[in-house]
Amino acid sequence: MNTYFRLLQYAKPYKWLIPQYFVYTLLFVLFSVVNLAVLAPLLNLLFKPAATAATETTPAEPNPWSLEQFYSYLNEFIATQTKEDALYVICLILIISVVFANLFNYLTLMLQAKARINAVTNLRNSVFNRITELDMGYFTDARKGDLMTKVSTDVQNIEATIVNSLTVLFKEPFLIVGYFFILFFISAELTLYTLLLVPVSGSAISYIAKRLKRRAQFTQESISRLTNILEETLSGIRVIKAFNAQWYTQKKFTSEAGVYAHQSMKMAKKSNLSAPLAQVLGTSMLCLILLIGGNMVLSDTHQLDPSKFILFLITFGQLIVPAKNIANAFTNIQKGLVSSERVFQLIDTPIKVTDHANAQDLINYKSHISFEGVHFAYEDRKVLNDISFHIAKGSTVAMVGQSGGGKSTIADLLARFYDPAEGSIRVDGQDIKDITISSLRKKMGIVTQESILFNDTIRQNISFGKAEADLEEIIAAAKIANAHQFIMQLEKGYDTIIGERGSKLSGGQKQRMSIARALLKNPEILILDEATSALDSESEKLVQDAILNLTKNRTTLVIAHRLSTIQNADLILVLKAGKIIQSGTHLELIKEAGVYKTLLEIQNLPHSQTAPSSPK
Repeated sequence: MNTYFRLLQYAKPYKWLIPQYFVYTLLFVLFSVVNLAVLAPLLNLLFKPAATAATETTPAEPNPWSLEQFYSYLNEFIATQTKEDALYVICLILIISVVFANLFNYLTLMLQAKARINAVTNLRNSVFNRITELDMGYFTDARKGDLMTKVSTDVQNIEATIVNSLTVLFKEPFLIVGYFFILFFISAELTLYTLLLVPVSGSAISYIAKRLKRRAQFTQESISRLTNILEETLSGIRVIKAFNAQWYTQKKFTSEAGVYAHQSMKMAKKSNLSAPLAQVLGTSMLCLILLIGGNMVLSDTHQLDPSKFILFLITFGQLIVPAKNIANAFTNIQKGLVSSERVFQLIDTPIKVTDHANAQDLINYKSHISFEGVHFAYEDRKVLNDISFHIAKGSTVAMVGQSGGGKSTIADLLARFYDPAEGSIRVDGQDIKDITISSLRKKMGIVTQESILFNDTIRQNISFGKAEADLEEIIAAAKIANAHQFIMQLEKGYDTIIGERGSKLSGGQKQRMSIARALLKNPEILILDEATSALDSESEKLVQDAILNLTKNRTTLVIAHRLSTIQNADLILVLKAGKIIQSGTHLELIKEAGVYKTLLEIQNLPHSQTAPSSPK
């Protein structure tokens, strides 16, 4: 129940809809009741002598707003008319009441749709915003397919839940109350028999609903795994085809699809049972009422008037429809509540890397960055152990070493994608935990080995994060990054759509686009994470020239695979198993018999080789 009320909170900005919905529902119920109430005089008119219809008794002093008073007025009017005129009037009343009942029913449906769409839009936005706000540590273990399912399928299920819950809470119960009001007016005794039979039907439907919730949970978990397999397949389709591994992914997908089908069938057996069960129970109750009421009509004491008994049966038949709708609604709600719990589990995920209460913006970066005794671990796997070094403003520090040594983790910690387990990282002596994350990252530009581009125009990709940049600024950044020439050779130039992840561009072109994006940001601190390691020689030369332009007068942290690109760094750190085992300039390190010298020999680089001087 807490989950359901939390769902309703997403409609809070639109809570003014609820009073309207309530009023329209009451008017719909009122005119629906009038439709049935008019049938009694109509039946009397058709099946009783005129004198009887005219002398229909009413309470001595009826409530002016009661159903008895309504009948009193109607019977008095019929008594003054011919049967034919009275028939015309009753039919006219029926038509008017049906028109108004359906008008207010339409208005409730429209309000219901507006509340549903607005609330679901708010929820979907909240889920997506939460995903973008979560720290990088969350995505280490999270499955993309599961996240995609929560944003799409689960939220879609919740949409159905909101619709049906509004019906259950407002419309159908009021309609049932209105019908029972007529039933009590016709025969209180017969209505009490009806009320004794209702709990039997309710208990059966409630049992099915509880069983459905468990099945819905299994089904949603299975569809998440299916989505994850699909996402992995699409991302790695080139590798799958290259290794002729289609059979493996097909087998994996088919197996999970079988699990989903099995769970769906079990759920279908139970969900499809609720409506027929409600129908059978309703018809059984109708037959029992027919037996009881029929005996009351046929008894010597004439406990029940035949025309009123017919009206009772008609009204009770109408009662089955909203009762069946409530049964169906509860079935859907169970599936929606499971989806709600999954979505709220994501929304409630704590963000581990956040601004401290008294965090301040980094206005000016003045002198240095320092790592002081930094330790870090991914869950139980320790990655960094007592890392300490200093980067002076405007200098270049390079990190080399075997894969898994912790180089990228150091870069991620500097950008505060994660926080150290121990130790601190400081900018101008201030712990970066005391600096707002947005202002810290505003000072940084990051170029990674894998160029992260989006399925948009070249203009939008370069100006990503700086929407206010004009075309002249974008072109200037592209020229410095050696990207302008190839961009102008494209059919639409800077308005060319580059495809998902920049699939229409080569590796070197994508990397130069990433550098142009970093240049446009004009960062004071630059992080280069193996930015040239995956390129051919020609592309590497163009990208390396672009990087030299990018690093001018900037504090640069370089993660290098090719040592030829970092030999002029002001400081080179050699990492192994999360520790700094060597540090110094290129000339200092080649004099030592250590890992750095070994790496040079592996790459067939002469010890005296130096890269072109990088301008400071």
